[in-house]
Amino acid sequence: MTDSLKRPVRVLVAKVGLDGHDRGAKVIATALRDAGMEVIYTGLRQTPEMVVNTALQEDVDAIGISILSGAHNTVFPKVMDLMKANGLENVLLTGGGIIPEEDMQNLNSIGVGKLFAPGAPTQEIADYITGWVKEHRAELF
Repeated sequence: MTDSLKRPVRVLVAKVGLDGHDRGAKVIATALRDAGMEVIYTGLRQTPEMVVNTALQEDVDAIGISILSGAHNTVFPKVMDLMKANGLENVLLTGGGIIPEEDMQNLNSIGVGKLFAPGAPTQEIADYITGWVKEHRAELF
């Protein structure tokens, strides 16, 4: 799906906070890379500020946050606020982890993109990101 683009979709995959479980993030990062995307993985224990600063430096199209700690209702709004403050309104904020459906809907209502539960097909995630980028960042391609 990325073959019609002039350059690969650039995705930042991040683990925010003290959550040390990064297997899922690494699986997603590898799957997105295998789907033709350029993936920047931040590693563990990132702050929202570190994630947004890296997104700015790397000129990404999407930020994917993996969160299993239960802090999603704090982390995603903070990252979203920092993105807006830094002019990244045209960058997708998505992610996944242990997030109840009601919380997913609340986060979607403030502008967070689709969120994925554990076990979501990696091709579905790749297709979602690519489709969003093609629709919202067409001027880049």
